[in-house]
Amino acid sequence: MTIFDKFQPLAEARQLLQQNASDFLNVVMEEIISGTEAIVNGRRTILAGSNNYLGLSFSPDCIDAACQAAREEGTGTTGSRMANGTFSGHLALEKELAEYFGRRGAIVFSTGYIANLAMLSTLVGPGEVILLDADCHASIYDGCRLGGAEIIRFRHNDAADLEKRLGRLEKRNTHVLVVAEGLYSMLGDRAPLADIVAVKQKYGAYLMVDEAHSLGVLGENGRGLAEEAGVEEGVDFVVGTFSKSLGSIGGFCVSNHPELDLVRYASRPYVFTASSSPSIIASTRRALQILRSKPELRHRLWDNADKLYSTLRDLGFTLGPQVSPIVAARFDKMEEALAFWSDLLERGVYVNMVLPPATPDGSCLLRCSVSAAHTGEQMAHICNAFTAAKG
Repeated sequence: MTIFDKFQPLAEARQLLQQNASDFLNVVMEEIISGTEAIVNGRRTILAGSNNYLGLSFSPDCIDAACQAAREEGTGTTGSRMANGTFSGHLALEKELAEYFGRRGAIVFSTGYIANLAMLSTLVGPGEVILLDADCHASIYDGCRLGGAEIIRFRHNDAADLEKRLGRLEKRNTHVLVVAEGLYSMLGDRAPLADIVAVKQKYGAYLMVDEAHSLGVLGENGRGLAEEAGVEEGVDFVVGTFSKSLGSIGGFCVSNHPELDLVRYASRPYVFTASSSPSIIASTRRALQILRSKPELRHRLWDNADKLYSTLRDLGFTLGPQVSPIVAARFDKMEEALAFWSDLLERGVYVNMVLPPATPDGSCLLRCSVSAAHTGEQMAHICNAFTAAKG
């Protein structure tokens, strides 16, 4: 008996995967050519599985900002925000995020995962309740568990089920935080946010929305689903990440509650994590400026999303319920999904392979993510690869 015995089922599953197809869990980007291409297995490959929605990871302006910050302020802060790790750039980014979202305040975290851990483990504790959408991200579940609050799931995208559960809690006279996402990462479906806000307001609950995949993607100004749905005032806390549309790494929370700043002093994930490096902060600030000033990037992203979604739909794939930059093709059998994934890679297209239990309904997914940086030729290549692999 060893401490690793509990991983034996995982080891057996990995061995089975390696026998059936290329090991998709160990794909290496051997050389990065651009935000949409890399060398994989010695072959030039189009990346149709990253979350680089606006294509800003290779923005010359963002790269220049990062390099200048590294030269002037060093490669890292070597401390947490509560020690020596708050530089002027961190405060400037928080101010810019608050202004962009039209909120009173903002907190910047080192990753999007930490943003959810920090906010959820701190805001809600023992004797209080979190009501979360069943399909929420793992970071949301982990943050909920850390805080010690009672956790109740409501059916995915079902505001009526949320209302039923809130009604049952009405007599308990406790604080309730409802948690949902803007754009869900597996199927690319949107939350019925207007309905959720109406229910939340009826019962006096708080609402947090994770706009990780919808920042820069949805809304007239790219602020996410809350903006698109016209319910920004009804959302108490917006959390998100820099690692998708902004092309870097980090996370944030914005809110109109004046007490938001107190989270800094009570949140262990914030207090005991080194802050983001100057180069990351500088590139993120520049990316946010580009996001705000170039709506054409968002328009191009949606043109590419429409093209891939319609192509796969016409080929007979079962997809998510609506067009989205996340286009996920469902497979009932793992062997079929693995074979199709390998075929696409052989044809020079990388997509994400997602297997249960990470998928919401137990199916296997080939999960594609399109980018504004994908050229017309690249989109045609991706669509042609799916067509050829489909046979």
